[in-house]
Amino acid sequence: MLITKYGIDVVIKFFVVAAVVVLCTFAFVSIEIVRYLVVGIVVIAAGLVLNFFRDPTRISPVTENVVVSPADGTVVLIKEVFETEYLKSDGVQVSVFMSPLNVHVNRFPISGTVGFFKYIKGDYIVAFEDKSSERNERTLIGIEKNGYKVLFKQIAGAVARRIVCNVMVGQSATRGERFGMIKFGSRVDVTMPEGTIVMVKLNDPVVAGETVLASYPSSKPRVAEQNKNIQSQSRNV
Repeated sequence: MLITKYGIDVVIKFFVVAAVVVLCTFAFVSIEIVRYLVVGIVVIAAGLVLNFFRDPTRISPVTENVVVSPADGTVVLIKEVFETEYLKSDGVQVSVFMSPLNVHVNRFPISGTVGFFKYIKGDYIVAFEDKSSERNERTLIGIEKNGYKVLFKQIAGAVARRIVCNVMVGQSATRGERFGMIKFGSRVDVTMPEGTIVMVKLNDPVVAGETVLASYPSSKPRVAEQNKNIQSQSRNV
């Protein structure tokens, strides 16, 4: 199992502490059932830690002019928005909720150049709530390719308290390439301009770097009839 570089330090610390706990238990506890109980708890915890920081190989689609999901999870929101930070225009937002059991490594949704980056401190309300997009700790990343812009947010949740984001303005981005992660449950918002055709539905499972969220025209996007009738959708969790 491949472990993400963003979590190697946590994994090493966990196994050091786990080894100390097991050794101390066998050295100072003579009750056999307690020993087995401690070992069982440590093994389960180790499995959860390794599962959380796993980083499987992903193959991004070769199709041009598509936006892929930056995160594993479930689509919990699709709505029309006016984006004020980077697009500065009407657009459509697709939100993906990541449970603690999902892969939490994030990947670029399109290729292009990073034109915007912003970190915002905030609260830690549950990430599937729509208001978490504007209230929680988050990073905002904007990428442009041939006049087409996408803004996506890493949003910390009630459990997630650490956003990792190795991104800077001016760098090149490759669709499907790793750029960071959010630790222990979170959400990602992807906002795309009008003219983008959403390819997923509410409650659809998505895979980072592989699942196509939307497609867009090769020229600078125009208002598309397909998105004029999009109604705000949100899942009751």
